[in-house]
Amino acid sequence: MTAGASASTAAPGVVAPTILPGRTVIFRKEVQQQLERISKADILIGIPSYNNAGTIGHVVRAVQVGLAKYFPDRKAVIVNSDGGSVDGTTEVVTGTTIEDFQSILLHHRVEPAMKIVTPYSGIPGKGSAFRTVFEIAEALNVKGCAVVDSDLRSITPEWIELLLKPIMESDFDYVAPLYHRHKFDGTITNSIIYPLTRALYGKRVRQPIGGDFGFSGRVAKFYLTKDVWETDVARYGIDIWMTTTAVANNFKIAQAFLGAKIHDPKDPGADLSSMLYQVVNAAFELMETYKNEWKQVRGSLEVPTFGFRYTVGLEHVNVNVDRMLNVFREGIENLRDIWIEVLGSGDFRDIESLMRRSNAEFRFPKGLWTRIVYDYAIAFHKKKLPARHLVKSLTPLYLGKTASFIKEVADKGPLEAEEEIDKLCMVFEENKEYLTRSWT
Repeated sequence: MTAGASASTAAPGVVAPTILPGRTVIFRKEVQQQLERISKADILIGIPSYNNAGTIGHVVRAVQVGLAKYFPDRKAVIVNSDGGSVDGTTEVVTGTTIEDFQSILLHHRVEPAMKIVTPYSGIPGKGSAFRTVFEIAEALNVKGCAVVDSDLRSITPEWIELLLKPIMESDFDYVAPLYHRHKFDGTITNSIIYPLTRALYGKRVRQPIGGDFGFSGRVAKFYLTKDVWETDVARYGIDIWMTTTAVANNFKIAQAFLGAKIHDPKDPGADLSSMLYQVVNAAFELMETYKNEWKQVRGSLEVPTFGFRYTVGLEHVNVNVDRMLNVFREGIENLRDIWIEVLGSGDFRDIESLMRRSNAEFRFPKGLWTRIVYDYAIAFHKKKLPARHLVKSLTPLYLGKTASFIKEVADKGPLEAEEEIDKLCMVFEENKEYLTRSWT
């Protein structure tokens, strides 16, 4: 770090390094000392955590092996950015090492990746954890970074190669993950975030909120210039913010096929209104930030994809369609006035007609759903309601759409389910003129 910072105002146990414009993270004294010893690195891997002692050891081992096998000559650092775990997570990170190099087909010992384990500061959430990762990446002037979730059960050493080699060897700036996921998993992505971001920004980044990303050091520095760390970006909104910021600012984008993403899947009918709010709110805020960029885009293009695609076995995701439809129907009674205000009486009548269908016959038309998402974006832009109330009122509609999708693909294979998602994306693209025309 740059010399000349004063530690006189720092809290006990920390020193205050020189902070560039827009930087407010204060590193603990021991982290500052580590940064000074390391001085510079080529690669940084960030692992955010909070009470992940049961899974993070596997993640750290996979990262260590990936670095040893695929980047043996690169100086690498693993950063565990922790949210105050009390289950021994950070001790697991510190104690995890590669014991047997021959078992991973390396016949000579390589310099192990250095570790920095530190709590993050700021709003509790993944975004604040990433901010610390970005700060350390900048301090060490790294060329390539990757971040991976701490609860992954399916991560392999090859993930590190796939996320980083496009950055280190092919001059890409951002590598999004591409997974095979169960057809009932990732429903916020499938029904809202992927179709919306694809139509807005014209890039077919299939998993814009996938959680595991590769990015260049210059992108990490660029992220730190943005004043978003007191917003929902600091919570669940970080993934869509990272992807959209990279795409909208014309950084060189790619995807990497990582196989299956297996962690702890959640029932899409469970209480997820807070996550839905934070992700969708972040996506709508980004529409405000990059309105001049997305208004000019028509259609969409594939992005380069690295990795060998193969079929993988996936864990089944249990869903409760009846519960989702009950929440949808309750919304018609409880949110009538809001829905009429946001959607207009015509689309609201179409929603009422859906309510009268039996569960067996229930289907949510793709065109209606597209207009709903666009109308919510327009209402957000025009500040028709406070953002939290507005976006949370979308939850019953989202659950109705999700229930419909589950029913539509229940007897279909994964490729046919993916085709249905692609059809929805095409409707979003075809109806984009409705959005741009209404955005004043």
